Amino acid sequence: MKECKIIIMGFGSVGQGIAQSIALKKAMIKDKYGVELKVVAAVDSSSSAINQDGLEEMLLIHSKNSEGKLSSYPDYGSEVSGLDVLDAVEYDLLMEATPTNIETAEPALSLTHKAFKQGKDVVTSNKGHLAIKFKEITKAAEDNGVEFKYEASVGGAMPIINFSRETLSSCGIKSIIGILNGTTNYILSRMTSEGSTYDITLKESQELGIAETDPTQDVEGIDAACKTVILANSLLGIDATYDDVEVNGISNITSHAINLADKDGYLIKLIAEVSPNTLKVSPRLVKKGSTYDVSGTLNMATIKTDLAGDVTVMGLGAGSLETASAMLTDVISILKDKY
Repeated sequence: MKECKIIIMGFGSVGQGIAQSIALKKAMIKDKYGVELKVVAAVDSSSSAINQDGLEEMLLIHSKNSEGKLSSYPDYGSEVSGLDVLDAVEYDLLMEATPTNIETAEPALSLTHKAFKQGKDVVTSNKGHLAIKFKEITKAAEDNGVEFKYEASVGGAMPIINFSRETLSSCGIKSIIGILNGTTNYILSRMTSEGSTYDITLKESQELGIAETDPTQDVEGIDAACKTVILANSLLGIDATYDDVEVNGISNITSHAINLADKDGYLIKLIAEVSPNTLKVSPRLVKKGSTYDVSGTLNMATIKTDLAGDVTVMGLGAGSLETASAMLTDVISILKDKY
C-alpha cells in the first residue's frame, strides 16, 4: 500500500477542517485510489505535533481546542514550528493553511519555496503569496517538478479554478464576474432583509463568527481583490498583482442606499470583475432575481466563455470543512497523477 505523508501547516479553522476531512475520507481514498493518507505533522503558530508513524486527526483537533496548542498532543507534542518542521519529518505533501498576509506574503511564501526545493507537492488555501508573487511561485513549482494546487484560495467550496481548467478546457475565458467574499455577502444580505445599519450588522456577524475580530480584509474588499488576482493569473493568463486591482469595500454602504436600490428592484453586492481590461472590486447594483441574487455566505461567479457562453458556479465561500473539501480535492488530484 502506497502512503502519502502530509504536513498540515496552520491549525486554525481551515487546518482543523483539513484534519477532520482526512479523518472522514481517508478510508474512501485508500479504497478508491490505493493510497493511505498519513498526517505526520500538524503545526500551529508556536508549536506542533510530529510523528513519522502518523498522528490521529481528531486527537490533534482535541489537543488544540482543549489546551490551545498542538504541543499538548500526547507523547508527540513539540515546540518545533514553522520552517523547521519541514526538516524535522519525512513528508510528501504540504497542506498550507497559514493566515493570509498581503504585505510580506509570509509565512506562506517561504514555506512554499522550501517545500518545492525539497521536491514536495503543495496544496494551499492561502491568498497572500499568490496575490503578490503568483508568477514566481508557479514558476518555482514548475522548475522543481512538483505539483502546486490552490483551488481553495478562491471561493472556498465553490468550484472555479479546476472547473474552468478541466470542465471548460475547450473554451477561452473572456471574463469572470462574481461575488467572491462570503462575509460581505452575508452583511449586505442581512442589511437588505433586516433593514439594519452596517455597524449593527457587522457586530452581529462578528458575534456569529462570520466576520473576523478585525474585519478589514473582508469589508474593505482586500480578500476579494486577492482572489481577483489569482483568477486573472490562473484562468486569463494576466500577469497581475494585488496593486493592479482597483479596490473599494462596503464600509460606506448605508441602509438608506440599500433601501433605495430595493425600491427599484436592485440589490447592492460586492462584485469582483476579472477581464483583460478590468481588474476591479466594488459595490455594484445587481438585479433582483439575477444570478447575482445569492444570500448568506454564498459565493458565485459567472464565467464568460467563447464556446459555452456564460457558465455560472456557486458554493459556500467560507467555512472550515467547506474550504478543506477543496484542498482535499486537490490532494486527490495529485494522488491520481502521481500514485
